[in-house]
Amino acid sequence: MQSLIGTGVALVTPFKKDFSVDVEALRKIVNFQIDNGIDYLVVLGTTAESATLSKEEKELVIKTVVEANKGRLPLVLGVGGNNTQEVVAELQSRDFSDFTAVLSVSPYYNKPTQEGIYQHFKAVAEASPVPVILYNVPGRTASNMLPSTVIRLAQDFKNIVAIKEAAGDIVQAMKLIQNAPKGFLVISGDDMITLPMVLAGGAGVISVIGEGFPKQFSEMVHLGLNRKVDEAYQLHYLLADSIDMIFEQGNPAGIKEVFKTLGLAENTVRLPLVNVDENLAIRLKDFTNKISSM
Repeated sequence: MQSLIGTGVALVTPFKKDFSVDVEALRKIVNFQIDNGIDYLVVLGTTAESATLSKEEKELVIKTVVEANKGRLPLVLGVGGNNTQEVVAELQSRDFSDFTAVLSVSPYYNKPTQEGIYQHFKAVAEASPVPVILYNVPGRTASNMLPSTVIRLAQDFKNIVAIKEAAGDIVQAMKLIQNAPKGFLVISGDDMITLPMVLAGGAGVISVIGEGFPKQFSEMVHLGLNRKVDEAYQLHYLLADSIDMIFEQGNPAGIKEVFKTLGLAENTVRLPLVNVDENLAIRLKDFTNKISSM
C-alpha cells in the first residue's frame, strides 16, 4: 500500500451559513490539497462532521470529492461505527471503485473488550472489498485498541493493511511499529507526534493541520521519511503552535477558522459543535497569515 505512505488529510465538510453543504468550497479544498503536495485524501472521517450528516449529504460529499479529485490522488473512505451489522451492510452494498481503502474506527460508546474489537474488525475485514485501515482514537471511542489486538488482526487478515494510531502515546505507537507484520503501515493520527512516529518507522499521517498548511506539513513528513531530521524538525516547530490551537476548542472548529482566513470556506460548524471564541479566532488568523506570507 505504497499510496498510503506520506501525508493524508481528513477532509472537513464545509457548510454555508445556512448549514447546508458547500459543494463549491469542498471543491476548492480538494484542489488546495492537491496543489500543495498532499499524498491522499480521507473522505467522511471524524473531521468531516460525518456524525451530523444525513445519508443524502454523505453521498453528496463523496460525489463532490470524487469529481473534484478526478483520479489525481488516492481516496480513502470513512466507513465505521458501533453497530457492526450496519458497517458490514454498507461495506457489502457500496461501490468502492473510486477508493483505495476504507478507514474504520474502533467501535465507540459500547466500550467493547479487546475480543469484541477483534470480532468487530474480523467482520469488517471479511465484508470489505478494499483494504482496511484500522482507526484507534481512545479519546473519542472510550476504549483503546491495544497493540496485541492490532497485531493479531494484521496477522489474521491480509486486507487489514494499516492503522491510524491516535492514542497520543508514542510508546504504544513504537510497539506497533516494532511488532507489526512486514508491510503493515502505522500511520499517525496525532499531528503533534507525527514526526517522532515517522522517524521511529511510521508510514506518515492522516492529518487535520495538514489540510490547513498542506505544503509545509507534507514537506515535513517527506523530510522525515527521508531521514532529513534537522530540516523536518524546523517545519515541525514552525507549525507546532498551530497544532495546539486548532484542537484547543475542538475539531473541526479550529481548522475551519484557518480555511476562513485562507478564503476557502466559511467557519460554520453544526451543533453540538460551536465556533471557536474570538480570542482563538484572532490567534489562528494571525498564524495563518504569517505562514501564508512566508
